[in-house]
Order: sequence, then structure tokens, then C-alpha cells
Amino acid sequence: MTEARDGHHAGPQWESLVRTGALIAVALVMLWLAFNVRLPSISTLQEWILDLGWAGGLAFIGLYAVVAMTPIPVTIMAVAGGLLFGAGNGSILSVIGALLGSWAAYWLARMLGRDTVMKILGSHASKVQHHLQDAGFQAVCVLRLMPGFPYWPVNYGSGAFGVSQRDFLAASALATIPGQVSLVAIGAFVANATVANGVVIGVAWAVVIAMTIWAYREWRKARKQADDPS
Repeated sequence: MTEARDGHHAGPQWESLVRTGALIAVALVMLWLAFNVRLPSISTLQEWILDLGWAGGLAFIGLYAVVAMTPIPVTIMAVAGGLLFGAGNGSILSVIGALLGSWAAYWLARMLGRDTVMKILGSHASKVQHHLQDAGFQAVCVLRLMPGFPYWPVNYGSGAFGVSQRDFLAASALATIPGQVSLVAIGAFVANATVANGVVIGVAWAVVIAMTIWAYREWRKARKQADDPS
């Protein structure tokens, strides 16, 4: 009986140690990235990507995915995508990179657990939890489209607070595409100030605004139904 009890307690103790160690490691990395790492200027990034030739697109996707997992703003990557590859190709590469990084962060949060992620999210924790509770799909859409709200809390919060992978990926794709296109189009317009690129900016931002209103209404409706199931 003693051995069984010891064995019974050993599992949770080791699990707690692993989670604590993971918390410390992830928190330190994210703090270091937030305060010490700055993405290179767009011109520097442009030179680096172009020097890679055919592999530049893959490198851009990989770098974007890494950025989407950290507190580093993704805006510069999206704008750089427009400068480097134009509105069409830049949007495709940016969306792929953003979704891959978001998906990776989602699964990292699932492995770390809610308590650990709550500590990592810091000041974002209560807002993310409030939105995601009982309205995962709609909340991911709202937070993805919300101006100025970073990607990484949505990614980690969705994994920690029980949003299903299907809802997370579907909502992320739906909300990420217009947001990324709107930012990529700005970079494309800076590189080539044509009427076509200007139209893409206008249409993309109109879609973002319309989707933000729709997603917010759907989120309110889902929260109301959850609070009053009768």
C-alpha cells in the first residue's frame, strides 16, 4: 500500500515540477523577447529575404510563424510581406505564417495547462478568459479583429481555456485573412502606389470593419445564450 501511495503521489508531483519548469522557461523566453528582441527594419528584412532567392518565401513563413508565437507585434511582418511579394503573394504567405504560428502556440498552451498560461498572459489573462468563456469561435474572431490586440494572447488563451481546435482554426482563418490582407496591402501600396493596391486597402479594411461588427454581435449573442440557457 505504501508503494502504491508513493507511486500515486509521484505522478502529480512530477507533473507539477514539469509544469513549473515549463512556466519558468516560457516566461523567461517571452520576457526576453518582449524587452530585448526587435525585428530588423523592413528594408533590412527585405534585403535578407531577397538574398535567399527561391527559399525567401519559406523563410518568410517560418519567421512569421515564430513572431506569431511571441509578444513581438506581427504588423511589421505583414507590411514587409506586401513590400516583398506584393498584395497577392504577400497575403498568402502572411496568412500561412500567422496561422502556423498561432496553431503552434495553441498546442503549446494545451501542454502547459491553464494555470501556467494564466501567469504567462499576465495583464491579458482576464480579458482573454472573459471573451473566450462559453463563446470560443465568436470570441476568437472578435479578438483577432480587435484593433491593437496582439495575436499571442489569443493563441495561448484559446489553448488554455478549452476552445476546440476546430473552432480555433476556423475562427483564426476567417478573421486572420482580412486583417492580414489589409496590412499586406499597405506594404504593397508603399512599394507600388497603384490604384489597384489602393482599392485592395479600402476593400480589405471595409471587410475588417464589417466582420468586427458581425463577430462582436455574434459573441454577445453566444454569451447571452450561455448565461440564460432557457
